[in-house]
Amino acid sequence: EITSLLSLYGGQFSGEQEICVNSPFWILNIPSEEMARGLMKRTVCAKSIFELWGHGRSAEELYVSLKNCPMDKMVPYLQSDSTYKVRIHTFNKTLTQAQKIKKIDALEFLPFKGKVNLKNPEHIFWILEDYGMDPNNVPEEPFHLYFGRWIADGQRELIESYSVKKRHFIGNTSMDACLSFIMANHGRVKPNDIVYDPFVGTGGLLISSAHFGAYVCGTDIDYNTIHGLGKASRKNQKWRGPDENIRANLRQYGLEKYYLDALVSDSSRPIWRKGMLFDAIITDPPYGIREATRRMGSQKETVKSAERSTENHILVSSSYHLSDIFFDLLKFAAEYLVMGGRLVYWLPIYRPEYTEEIIPRHPCLKLISNCEQMLSSHTSRRLITMEKVKEFKDQEQSSYLLDGQYMPYRGHNSFREKYFSGVTKRIAKEEKDNQK
Repeated sequence: EITSLLSLYGGQFSGEQEICVNSPFWILNIPSEEMARGLMKRTVCAKSIFELWGHGRSAEELYVSLKNCPMDKMVPYLQSDSTYKVRIHTFNKTLTQAQKIKKIDALEFLPFKGKVNLKNPEHIFWILEDYGMDPNNVPEEPFHLYFGRWIADGQRELIESYSVKKRHFIGNTSMDACLSFIMANHGRVKPNDIVYDPFVGTGGLLISSAHFGAYVCGTDIDYNTIHGLGKASRKNQKWRGPDENIRANLRQYGLEKYYLDALVSDSSRPIWRKGMLFDAIITDPPYGIREATRRMGSQKETVKSAERSTENHILVSSSYHLSDIFFDLLKFAAEYLVMGGRLVYWLPIYRPEYTEEIIPRHPCLKLISNCEQMLSSHTSRRLITMEKVKEFKDQEQSSYLLDGQYMPYRGHNSFREKYFSGVTKRIAKEEKDNQK
Protein backbone atom coordinates (compact mmCIF):
# COMPACT_ATOMS: atom_id res chain seq x y z
CA GLU A 1 0.00 0.00 0.00
CA ILE A 2 2.77 2.44 0.94
CA THR A 3 4.72 1.69 -2.25
CA SER A 4 1.62 2.39 -4.37
CA LEU A 5 0.91 5.66 -2.56
CA LEU A 6 4.55 6.77 -2.91
CA SER A 7 4.26 6.29 -6.67
CA LEU A 8 1.10 8.42 -6.60
CA TYR A 9 2.27 11.25 -4.32
CA GLY A 10 6.03 11.18 -4.85
CA GLY A 11 8.86 9.85 -2.72
CA GLN A 12 10.68 6.59 -2.26
CA PHE A 13 12.19 4.27 0.32
CA SER A 14 15.46 5.56 1.75
CA GLY A 15 18.63 4.06 0.32
CA GLU A 16 19.55 3.08 3.88
CA GLN A 17 16.21 1.36 4.39
CA GLU A 18 15.93 -2.28 3.53
CA ILE A 19 12.26 -2.96 2.86
CA CYS A 20 11.67 -5.40 5.68
CA VAL A 21 8.11 -6.58 6.20
CA ASN A 22 8.89 -7.47 9.81
CA SER A 23 10.08 -3.99 10.76
CA PRO A 24 7.46 -1.67 12.32
CA PHE A 25 9.43 1.44 11.25
CA TRP A 26 10.31 2.48 7.71
CA ILE A 27 12.47 5.39 6.54
CA LEU A 28 11.13 7.20 3.48
CA ASN A 29 12.49 10.03 1.33
CA ILE A 30 9.56 12.37 0.63
CA PRO A 31 10.25 15.73 -1.09
CA SER A 32 7.85 17.84 0.99
CA GLU A 33 5.71 17.83 4.10
CA GLU A 34 2.67 18.45 1.90
CA MET A 35 3.30 15.18 0.05
CA ALA A 36 3.75 13.37 3.36
CA ARG A 37 0.38 14.68 4.55
CA GLY A 38 -1.21 13.62 1.25
CA LEU A 39 0.09 10.09 1.70
CA MET A 40 -1.22 9.90 5.28
CA LYS A 41 -4.67 11.10 4.17
CA ARG A 42 -4.88 7.83 2.22
CA THR A 43 -3.14 5.04 4.11
CA VAL A 44 -4.99 2.71 6.48
CA CYS A 45 -1.88 0.58 7.12
CA ALA A 46 0.55 3.22 8.41
CA LYS A 47 -0.06 4.70 11.85
CA SER A 48 1.90 7.98 11.73
CA ILE A 49 4.61 9.83 9.83
CA PHE A 50 7.42 11.91 11.35
CA GLU A 51 10.16 14.23 10.16
CA LEU A 52 13.26 12.23 11.17
CA TRP A 53 15.81 14.27 13.11
CA GLY A 54 18.03 11.45 14.28
CA HIS A 55 18.33 7.67 14.59
CA GLY A 56 20.81 5.04 15.78
CA ARG A 57 21.29 1.48 17.03
CA SER A 58 21.91 2.72 20.58
CA ALA A 59 21.05 5.76 22.70
CA GLU A 60 24.57 7.12 22.19
CA GLU A 61 24.27 6.78 18.40
CA LEU A 62 20.91 8.54 18.51
CA TYR A 63 22.34 11.47 20.51
CA VAL A 64 25.29 11.84 18.10
CA SER A 65 22.86 11.75 15.17
CA LEU A 66 20.71 14.47 16.79
CA LYS A 67 23.75 16.69 17.48
CA ASN A 68 24.64 16.43 13.79
CA CYS A 69 21.12 17.31 12.64
CA PRO A 70 21.14 20.60 10.64
CA MET A 71 20.04 23.48 12.87
CA ASP A 72 18.01 25.13 10.08
CA LYS A 73 15.74 22.05 10.09
CA MET A 74 15.22 22.26 13.87
CA VAL A 75 15.14 26.01 14.65
CA PRO A 76 11.61 26.81 13.32
CA TYR A 77 10.13 24.39 15.88
CA LEU A 78 12.25 25.40 18.88
CA GLN A 79 11.33 29.10 19.14
CA SER A 80 10.65 30.67 22.54
CA ASP A 81 7.08 31.62 21.57
CA SER A 82 6.17 28.01 20.69
CA THR A 83 4.83 25.13 22.79
CA TYR A 84 5.80 21.48 22.57
CA LYS A 85 5.76 18.08 24.21
CA VAL A 86 7.82 14.89 23.83
CA ARG A 87 6.21 11.46 23.69
CA ILE A 88 7.77 8.01 23.66
CA HIS A 89 6.59 4.88 21.86
CA THR A 90 8.17 1.46 22.34
CA PHE A 91 7.41 -1.44 20.01
CA ASN A 92 7.28 -4.87 21.71
CA LYS A 93 8.13 -3.54 25.18
CA THR A 94 6.35 -1.63 27.94
CA LEU A 95 8.24 1.01 29.91
CA THR A 96 7.34 2.46 33.30
CA GLN A 97 6.56 6.16 33.51
CA ALA A 98 9.86 6.72 35.36
CA GLN A 99 11.80 5.02 32.53
CA LYS A 100 10.02 7.18 29.95
CA ILE A 101 10.79 10.40 31.84
CA LYS A 102 14.44 9.40 32.16
CA LYS A 103 14.72 8.86 28.38
CA ILE A 104 12.99 12.19 27.68
CA ASP A 105 15.24 14.05 30.17
CA ALA A 106 18.31 12.65 28.39
CA LEU A 107 17.39 14.87 25.41
CA GLU A 108 17.92 18.09 27.38
CA PHE A 109 20.90 18.92 25.14
CA LEU A 110 18.43 19.78 22.35
CA PRO A 111 17.98 23.60 22.23
CA PHE A 112 14.25 23.74 23.07
CA LYS A 113 13.36 27.36 23.95
CA GLY A 114 9.57 27.09 24.03
CA LYS A 115 7.28 26.04 26.86
CA VAL A 116 6.08 22.51 27.54
CA ASN A 117 2.34 22.08 26.95
CA LEU A 118 1.06 18.56 27.49
CA LYS A 119 -2.56 19.22 26.52
CA ASN A 120 -2.44 21.26 23.32
CA PRO A 121 1.11 21.79 22.05
CA GLU A 122 1.99 23.34 18.70
CA HIS A 123 4.67 20.72 18.05
CA ILE A 124 4.87 17.08 19.17
CA PHE A 125 8.16 15.18 19.18
CA TRP A 126 8.45 11.42 19.47
CA ILE A 127 11.10 8.97 20.63
CA LEU A 128 10.48 5.66 18.87
CA GLU A 129 12.16 2.46 20.05
CA ASP A 130 12.17 -0.87 18.21
CA TYR A 131 12.58 -3.97 20.40
CA GLY A 132 12.06 -6.46 17.57
CA MET A 133 9.15 -8.73 16.69
CA ASP A 134 9.58 -11.63 19.12
CA PRO A 135 7.44 -11.14 22.26
CA ASN A 136 9.11 -14.17 23.88
CA ASN A 137 12.61 -12.78 23.47
CA VAL A 138 12.56 -9.04 24.23
CA PRO A 139 16.06 -7.51 24.45
CA GLU A 140 17.15 -5.21 27.26
CA GLU A 141 18.10 -2.44 24.83
CA PRO A 142 16.30 -1.56 21.59
CA PHE A 143 17.64 -2.57 18.16
CA HIS A 144 16.86 0.86 16.70
CA LEU A 145 15.97 4.29 18.13
CA TYR A 146 14.43 7.21 16.24
CA PHE A 147 13.59 10.82 17.15
CA GLY A 148 11.45 13.11 15.06
CA ARG A 149 8.70 15.68 14.74
CA TRP A 150 5.18 14.33 14.29
CA ILE A 151 3.57 15.39 10.99
CA ALA A 152 0.34 13.40 10.53
CA ASP A 153 -1.55 10.22 11.40
CA GLY A 154 -2.95 7.67 8.95
CA GLN A 155 -6.63 6.96 8.28
CA ARG A 156 -7.22 4.01 10.59
CA GLU A 157 -10.45 5.54 11.85
CA LEU A 158 -11.95 4.84 8.40
CA ILE A 159 -11.97 1.13 9.28
CA GLU A 160 -14.48 1.83 12.05
CA SER A 161 -16.50 4.59 10.40
CA TYR A 162 -17.02 2.49 7.24
CA SER A 163 -17.48 -0.79 9.13
CA VAL A 164 -19.67 -3.35 7.35
CA LYS A 165 -21.53 -3.87 10.65
CA LYS A 166 -23.00 -0.36 10.34
CA ARG A 167 -23.59 -0.50 6.57
CA HIS A 168 -27.11 -0.25 5.18
CA PHE A 169 -26.85 -2.91 2.45
CA ILE A 170 -24.59 -5.96 2.86
CA GLY A 171 -24.27 -9.44 1.39
CA ASN A 172 -22.55 -12.72 2.22
CA THR A 173 -19.31 -11.54 0.64
CA SER A 174 -19.27 -7.78 1.40
CA MET A 175 -15.61 -6.74 1.59
CA ASP A 176 -14.13 -5.72 4.93
CA ALA A 177 -13.72 -1.92 5.09
CA CYS A 178 -9.98 -2.04 5.82
CA LEU A 179 -9.27 -4.32 2.84
CA SER A 180 -11.44 -2.26 0.50
CA PHE A 181 -9.43 0.90 1.31
CA ILE A 182 -6.16 -0.98 0.86
CA MET A 183 -7.40 -2.15 -2.56
CA ALA A 184 -8.31 1.41 -3.59
CA ASN A 185 -4.83 2.55 -2.55
CA HIS A 186 -3.20 -0.30 -4.49
CA GLY A 187 -5.23 0.89 -7.49
CA ARG A 188 -3.92 4.47 -6.96
CA VAL A 189 -7.49 5.76 -7.13
CA LYS A 190 -7.63 9.56 -7.25
CA PRO A 191 -10.30 12.28 -7.67
CA ASN A 192 -12.25 12.18 -10.97
CA ASP A 193 -11.04 8.68 -11.88
CA ILE A 194 -13.59 6.19 -13.21
CA VAL A 195 -13.41 2.94 -11.25
CA TYR A 196 -15.18 -0.26 -12.29
CA ASP A 197 -16.00 -3.49 -10.44
CA PRO A 198 -17.18 -6.33 -12.73
CA PHE A 199 -18.30 -8.46 -9.73
CA VAL A 200 -19.84 -5.59 -7.81
CA GLY A 201 -22.15 -7.50 -5.42
CA THR A 202 -23.28 -5.07 -2.71
CA GLY A 203 -20.76 -2.44 -3.83
CA GLY A 204 -18.32 -2.48 -0.91
CA LEU A 205 -15.34 -1.81 -3.18
CA LEU A 206 -17.10 1.13 -4.84
CA ILE A 207 -17.45 2.91 -1.49
CA SER A 208 -13.71 3.14 -0.79
CA SER A 209 -12.97 4.45 -4.29
CA ALA A 210 -15.79 7.01 -4.03
CA HIS A 211 -14.37 8.15 -0.67
CA PHE A 212 -11.20 9.13 -2.54
CA GLY A 213 -13.21 11.14 -5.10
CA ALA A 214 -13.55 8.63 -7.97
CA TYR A 215 -16.71 8.03 -9.99
CA VAL A 216 -17.74 4.40 -9.58
CA CYS A 217 -19.75 1.81 -11.47
CA GLY A 218 -20.09 -1.95 -11.60
CA THR A 219 -21.83 -5.00 -13.01
CA ASP A 220 -22.99 -8.28 -11.55
CA ILE A 221 -24.76 -11.33 -12.96
CA ASP A 222 -27.08 -11.56 -9.93
CA TYR A 223 -30.28 -9.56 -10.61
CA ASN A 224 -31.44 -9.84 -6.99
CA THR A 225 -28.22 -8.40 -5.54
CA ILE A 226 -28.09 -5.47 -7.98
CA HIS A 227 -31.72 -4.59 -7.21
CA GLY A 228 -31.54 -5.37 -3.49
CA LEU A 229 -34.17 -8.10 -3.65
CA GLY A 230 -34.57 -11.45 -1.90
CA LYS A 231 -33.34 -12.79 1.42
CA ALA A 232 -31.23 -10.60 3.68
CA SER A 233 -27.69 -11.51 4.74
CA ARG A 234 -28.08 -9.73 8.06
CA LYS A 235 -28.85 -11.70 11.20
CA ASN A 236 -32.46 -11.57 12.46
CA GLN A 237 -33.69 -10.11 9.17
CA LYS A 238 -35.51 -12.37 6.72
CA TRP A 239 -35.92 -10.14 3.63
CA ARG A 240 -34.09 -7.10 2.33
CA GLY A 241 -35.85 -3.77 2.78
CA PRO A 242 -37.13 -1.68 -0.15
CA ASP A 243 -34.27 0.83 0.17
CA GLU A 244 -31.41 -1.68 0.49
CA ASN A 245 -29.21 -1.13 -2.56
CA ILE A 246 -25.77 0.09 -3.64
CA ARG A 247 -26.95 3.68 -4.12
CA ALA A 248 -28.25 3.74 -0.54
CA ASN A 249 -24.82 2.63 0.73
CA LEU A 250 -23.09 5.51 -1.03
CA ARG A 251 -25.80 7.91 0.18
CA GLN A 252 -25.14 6.71 3.75
CA TYR A 253 -21.58 8.08 3.52
CA GLY A 254 -22.44 11.22 1.54
CA LEU A 255 -20.90 9.79 -1.64
CA GLU A 256 -23.97 9.41 -3.86
CA LYS A 257 -22.74 12.05 -6.33
CA TYR A 258 -19.89 9.69 -7.30
CA TYR A 259 -22.21 6.79 -8.17
CA LEU A 260 -22.61 6.23 -11.92
CA ASP A 261 -24.64 2.99 -11.97
CA ALA A 262 -24.66 -0.77 -11.48
CA LEU A 263 -25.83 -3.03 -14.30
CA VAL A 264 -27.01 -6.63 -14.48
CA SER A 265 -24.43 -8.16 -16.81
CA ASP A 266 -22.23 -11.20 -17.34
CA SER A 267 -18.58 -10.17 -16.97
CA SER A 268 -17.51 -12.87 -19.44
CA ARG A 269 -19.47 -11.03 -22.16
CA PRO A 270 -18.42 -7.36 -22.05
CA ILE A 271 -21.14 -4.85 -22.85
CA TRP A 272 -18.91 -1.79 -23.25
CA ARG A 273 -17.96 0.03 -26.41
CA LYS A 274 -14.35 -0.48 -27.47
CA GLY A 275 -11.82 1.87 -25.95
CA MET A 276 -9.89 2.66 -22.78
CA LEU A 277 -12.68 3.56 -20.38
CA PHE A 278 -11.51 2.89 -16.84
CA ASP A 279 -8.73 4.33 -14.68
CA ALA A 280 -8.88 1.35 -12.32
CA ILE A 281 -10.62 -2.02 -12.11
CA ILE A 282 -10.94 -3.15 -8.50
CA THR A 283 -12.77 -6.37 -7.81
CA ASP A 284 -13.17 -9.56 -5.79
CA PRO A 285 -14.27 -12.38 -8.13
CA PRO A 286 -16.37 -15.24 -6.68
CA TYR A 287 -14.41 -18.31 -5.54
CA GLY A 288 -17.39 -20.67 -5.39
CA ILE A 289 -17.33 -20.75 -1.55
CA ARG A 290 -20.08 -18.37 -0.43
CA GLU A 291 -21.23 -17.36 -3.91
CA ALA A 292 -21.46 -19.54 -7.00
CA THR A 293 -19.23 -18.95 -10.02
CA ARG A 294 -21.55 -18.79 -13.01
CA ARG A 295 -22.04 -17.21 -16.40
CA MET A 296 -24.58 -17.13 -19.21
CA GLY A 297 -25.27 -20.59 -20.58
CA SER A 298 -25.61 -21.75 -24.18
CA GLN A 299 -28.98 -21.95 -25.97
CA LYS A 300 -29.42 -25.57 -24.86
CA GLU A 301 -28.57 -24.71 -21.26
CA THR A 302 -30.96 -21.75 -21.42
CA VAL A 303 -33.87 -24.02 -22.32
CA LYS A 304 -33.02 -26.41 -19.51
CA SER A 305 -32.90 -23.63 -16.92
CA ALA A 306 -35.97 -21.74 -18.16
CA GLU A 307 -38.26 -23.28 -15.56
CA ARG A 308 -36.31 -21.81 -12.65
CA SER A 309 -35.28 -18.58 -14.35
CA THR A 310 -38.26 -16.64 -12.96
CA GLU A 311 -36.73 -16.77 -9.51
CA ASN A 312 -33.32 -15.44 -10.48
CA HIS A 313 -34.33 -13.29 -13.47
CA ILE A 314 -31.28 -14.84 -15.19
CA LEU A 315 -31.12 -17.61 -17.73
CA VAL A 316 -27.92 -18.93 -16.20
CA SER A 317 -26.74 -22.38 -15.43
CA SER A 318 -23.31 -22.72 -16.99
CA SER A 319 -20.40 -23.20 -14.57
CA TYR A 320 -17.59 -20.67 -14.73
CA HIS A 321 -14.17 -22.10 -13.89
CA LEU A 322 -11.86 -19.94 -11.80
CA SER A 323 -9.14 -19.99 -14.45
CA ASP A 324 -11.69 -18.74 -17.01
CA ILE A 325 -12.80 -15.95 -14.65
CA PHE A 326 -9.24 -14.65 -14.42
CA PHE A 327 -8.57 -15.19 -18.14
CA ASP A 328 -11.60 -13.01 -18.94
CA LEU A 329 -10.76 -10.46 -16.21
CA LEU A 330 -7.17 -9.87 -17.36
CA LYS A 331 -8.20 -9.71 -21.02
CA PHE A 332 -10.92 -7.19 -20.14
CA ALA A 333 -8.47 -5.09 -18.08
CA ALA A 334 -5.88 -5.13 -20.89
CA GLU A 335 -8.50 -3.83 -23.31
CA TYR A 336 -10.48 -1.33 -21.22
CA LEU A 337 -7.95 0.16 -18.77
CA VAL A 338 -6.26 3.44 -19.63
CA MET A 339 -2.46 3.29 -20.01
CA GLY A 340 -0.99 3.22 -16.51
CA GLY A 341 -4.36 2.15 -15.08
CA ARG A 342 -4.40 -0.62 -12.50
CA LEU A 343 -6.21 -3.91 -12.01
CA VAL A 344 -6.54 -5.01 -8.36
CA TYR A 345 -8.17 -8.34 -7.53
CA TRP A 346 -8.11 -11.32 -5.15
CA LEU A 347 -6.81 -14.68 -6.37
CA PRO A 348 -7.75 -17.75 -4.24
CA ILE A 349 -4.86 -20.17 -3.69
CA TYR A 350 -4.46 -23.75 -2.46
CA ARG A 351 -1.26 -23.23 -0.48
CA PRO A 352 0.41 -26.68 -0.79
CA GLU A 353 0.38 -26.25 -4.59
CA TYR A 354 1.20 -22.52 -4.75
CA THR A 355 4.13 -21.14 -6.71
CA GLU A 356 4.45 -17.64 -8.17
CA GLU A 357 4.28 -19.17 -11.67
CA ILE A 358 0.54 -19.81 -11.30
CA ILE A 359 -0.28 -16.07 -11.09
CA PRO A 360 -2.22 -15.33 -14.32
CA ARG A 361 -0.33 -13.01 -16.70
CA HIS A 362 -1.11 -10.89 -19.72
CA PRO A 363 1.35 -9.24 -22.16
CA CYS A 364 -0.27 -5.81 -21.62
CA LEU A 365 -0.21 -5.99 -17.81
CA LYS A 366 2.78 -5.78 -15.48
CA LEU A 367 2.60 -7.46 -12.05
CA ILE A 368 3.17 -4.76 -9.42
CA SER A 369 2.50 -6.58 -6.14
CA ASN A 370 1.34 -9.91 -4.77
CA CYS A 371 0.27 -9.98 -1.09
CA GLU A 372 -1.10 -12.95 0.86
CA GLN A 373 -4.04 -13.12 3.25
CA MET A 374 -4.47 -16.46 5.03
CA LEU A 375 -7.93 -18.06 4.89
CA SER A 376 -7.15 -21.40 6.53
CA SER A 377 -4.15 -23.64 7.15
CA HIS A 378 -4.20 -24.82 3.53
CA THR A 379 -5.88 -21.97 1.62
CA SER A 380 -5.26 -18.27 1.19
CA ARG A 381 -5.96 -15.48 -1.26
CA ARG A 382 -3.45 -13.22 -2.93
CA LEU A 383 -4.12 -9.53 -3.51
CA ILE A 384 -2.81 -9.07 -7.04
CA THR A 385 -2.04 -5.58 -8.42
CA MET A 386 -1.25 -5.18 -12.13
CA GLU A 387 -0.60 -2.09 -14.23
CA LYS A 388 -1.34 -1.59 -17.92
CA VAL A 389 1.97 -0.94 -19.65
CA LYS A 390 1.21 -1.84 -23.26
CA GLU A 391 -1.58 -0.99 -25.67
CA PHE A 392 -4.10 -3.75 -26.31
CA LYS A 393 -4.43 -5.14 -29.83
CA ASP A 394 -6.74 -7.85 -31.11
CA GLN A 395 -4.93 -10.96 -29.98
CA GLU A 396 -7.04 -13.73 -31.43
CA GLN A 397 -4.07 -14.89 -33.50
CA SER A 398 -1.98 -15.32 -30.38
CA SER A 399 -4.78 -16.60 -28.15
CA TYR A 400 -2.99 -19.93 -27.82
CA LEU A 401 -0.03 -18.03 -26.31
CA LEU A 402 -2.29 -16.21 -23.86
CA ASP A 403 -4.06 -19.45 -23.03
CA GLY A 404 -0.70 -20.94 -22.07
CA GLN A 405 -0.16 -18.12 -19.58
CA TYR A 406 -3.28 -19.18 -17.67
CA MET A 407 -2.67 -22.93 -17.80
CA PRO A 408 -0.66 -23.13 -14.54
CA TYR A 409 -3.65 -21.85 -12.54
CA ARG A 410 -6.05 -24.48 -13.88
CA GLY A 411 -5.38 -26.82 -10.97
CA HIS A 412 -7.19 -24.34 -8.75
CA ASN A 413 -10.50 -24.75 -10.58
CA SER A 414 -11.34 -27.26 -7.83
CA PHE A 415 -10.57 -24.65 -5.13
CA ARG A 416 -14.01 -25.12 -3.56
CA GLU A 417 -13.50 -28.88 -3.12
CA LYS A 418 -10.01 -28.37 -1.72
CA TYR A 419 -11.27 -25.65 0.61
CA PHE A 420 -13.92 -27.90 2.16
CA SER A 421 -12.06 -31.21 2.02
CA GLY A 422 -10.27 -32.79 4.92
CA VAL A 423 -7.01 -32.17 3.11
CA THR A 424 -5.25 -30.83 6.19
CA LYS A 425 -5.83 -34.10 8.01
CA ARG A 426 -4.56 -36.03 4.99
CA ILE A 427 -1.42 -33.89 4.76
CA ALA A 428 -0.79 -34.25 8.48
CA LYS A 429 -1.18 -38.03 8.19
CA GLU A 430 1.22 -38.16 5.24
CA GLU A 431 3.79 -36.11 7.14
CA LYS A 432 3.40 -38.37 10.14
CA ASP A 433 3.84 -41.46 7.96
CA ASN A 434 6.95 -39.97 6.36
CA GLN A 435 8.50 -39.45 9.77
CA LYS A 436 8.08 -43.11 10.71
